[in-house]
Amino acid sequence: MSNAFFEIPIPINEPVKDFRDGSIEKKELLNTIQEMKKNQVDIPMIINGKEVKTSKKIEIRAPHNHKLKLGTFNEGDESHVKMAIDAALKAKKEWGSMSWQSRASIFLKAAELIAGPYRSKINGSTMLGQSKNVFQAEIDAACEFIDFLNFNASYMEEIYKNQPESSDGMWNRLDYRPLEGFVFAISPFNFTSIAGNLCASPALMGNTVVWKPAYPQIYSANIIMEVFKEAGLPDGVINIIYVDGPVAGDIIFKHKEFAGLHFTGSTAVFKNLWKEIGNNVDRYKSYPRIVGETGGKDFIIAHKSANAKEVSTAIIRGCFEFQGQKCSAPSRIYLAKSIWGDVKKNLIQDIKDIKVGDPEDFSNFMNAVIEEKAFKKITSYIDDAKKDSDLELLVGGNYDDSKGYFIDPTVFITKNPNNKLMEEEIFGPVTCIYIYEDEKYEETLKLVDNTSPYALTGAVFAKEQIAIDLANRVLEYAAGNFYINDKPTGAVVGQQPFGGGRASGTNDKAGSYLNLLRWVSPRTIKEVYNTPKDYRYPFMD
Repeated sequence: MSNAFFEIPIPINEPVKDFRDGSIEKKELLNTIQEMKKNQVDIPMIINGKEVKTSKKIEIRAPHNHKLKLGTFNEGDESHVKMAIDAALKAKKEWGSMSWQSRASIFLKAAELIAGPYRSKINGSTMLGQSKNVFQAEIDAACEFIDFLNFNASYMEEIYKNQPESSDGMWNRLDYRPLEGFVFAISPFNFTSIAGNLCASPALMGNTVVWKPAYPQIYSANIIMEVFKEAGLPDGVINIIYVDGPVAGDIIFKHKEFAGLHFTGSTAVFKNLWKEIGNNVDRYKSYPRIVGETGGKDFIIAHKSANAKEVSTAIIRGCFEFQGQKCSAPSRIYLAKSIWGDVKKNLIQDIKDIKVGDPEDFSNFMNAVIEEKAFKKITSYIDDAKKDSDLELLVGGNYDDSKGYFIDPTVFITKNPNNKLMEEEIFGPVTCIYIYEDEKYEETLKLVDNTSPYALTGAVFAKEQIAIDLANRVLEYAAGNFYINDKPTGAVVGQQPFGGGRASGTNDKAGSYLNLLRWVSPRTIKEVYNTPKDYRYPFMD
C-alpha cells in the first residue's frame, strides 16, 4: 500500500470555447444537438447505481419549442425516497473510509470527461432542456462544472492539511470526518453546474447523497449522472430521485439519519425547509448542516462619474443573459441623473437589436424562459407595470408563448424607489430604473441597502475612487458578491466565491473551501507519549 503524500494537480479555470463559425466545437455541438432531437430518452431515477423506472412518465419539452419533445422522465413516490435513503446509508461506510485521494480521483476524472467527450452532450442538453444560448451553456454546464470539480478537489486537500500545533511529548491531529448520516441535495433549474456541485461537493468529502433536481433540469441532470458513473463513482454514493418536494421532505426531514441540506432555490421554500428541520430536530442524531443559496433582488448603482456605455452594457448583459433567470441578475438599477440621457439612448438602441429565439440560432442573444408557470408570473408583472402610474415603459414589454415561452427584454422607469418592481424578485427579463439627483448619491446608497430583504449580488459604477469607497462602506452587507465597474453576474470558481446573506442564503460560498467545510465534522485527536503517572501537580508541594 502506498504511503506517499499525494498532491492534487493545481487547478486552472477551464477556458471558454468561442464556438465561432467553422470551428470544430461548433460543428460537434450542432451534430450532438441534432442527435439528441432525433433520439428521445426515457430518463430513469438512479438508486444504488440501478436504473429505476415507473409507470408515471412526465414529458420533457424544449421551453423554446413546444413541439420539440426531448423525452420523458420517470416520476417516483415515497417508496423511492426510502430506497434512496437506504442506498445512501448502505454505501456510506465504504465511501467514507475510502482514501481522500481516491475520492478526488473520481471527480477529477469526471471533470476531464466533461472537458472532453461529454462537453457537447452536457452543453447540448442544457441548451435544449433549459433554453440557454451556446455561450451561457458553455460557461455553465461545461466550464463552471469542470471548475467546481477540479477546484473542490484542491480545496479538500487544503482543508485536510490544516492541522493544529503540537506541544512536546504529544501529537495533535484533526480528523475531518464526513457527517453522520446522509445529505439531501435540492438543485434548481437554471444552472447545470450548480446542480452537479450541490450533490458532488458533499460526496467529495465522504458523504453519501440523495439528490432531487428541479424537474425542468432533469434532462441535463441525467448527463451528470452518466458522467459520474463513467468516472467510477460507486453505487449508492449519489442517488437521484424525481419526486415532488413535499413527498421527499415528509420522509427525509423526519429521518433520524438526516445530516444536512444542500439547497439552491427560492427563499420561501428554503425558509419552510428550515422550519421543518427545526420542528424535527429532536429526531436527529446530530444537528443537521443547513446550507442554502436562495433569492436575490440584485442592484446596479451608477455614480455621476460612471461611463454611460459601460453602465448600459452591464445592464443589458446582467439583466437579460439567460432571460434574467439568474439569482444574480440585477433587476433594480439606480442611475445618476446627469448620465441618464446617454444610458437611456444606449439601452434603447442596443435592446432593439437583441434577437430572441431558438438557442440553435447562434445569433439569438436571448431564448425562452423555462416553463409556463414562470412565463405567466413574469408577464403578470409586465401587465401590472403597464397600468402603474409610477412606472413608464422604456423598451420591450412584449411576449408570446405560441411557439415557446418568449419574453422580450423589458425596462421600466419608476418615480417610486419602493415600487414592487424595485423590491420583489421577478426572475425574468424585466428590470426597473430609478433616477436620482447627483448630489443624493450617499442617500441613494442607503436606499439601495434598505430597499430589499436580499443581499446576494450588487455592483457600483464610478470613476471617482471616493465614490467607490463610499459605496463599499455603505453597502457592506447589501451583497455577498460585490462588483466594482462590472455587472453583478458571472462569478468564477476560485476567483469570486459565490453566496449572499440576509434573505439570500447562508453565504457558505460555493466555489471555495468554505462550502466544503460544511460537509465535514472535525475530530480532535490528542496522542500523548509520556503519560502522567501521578495525579499531583508541582504547585501542591
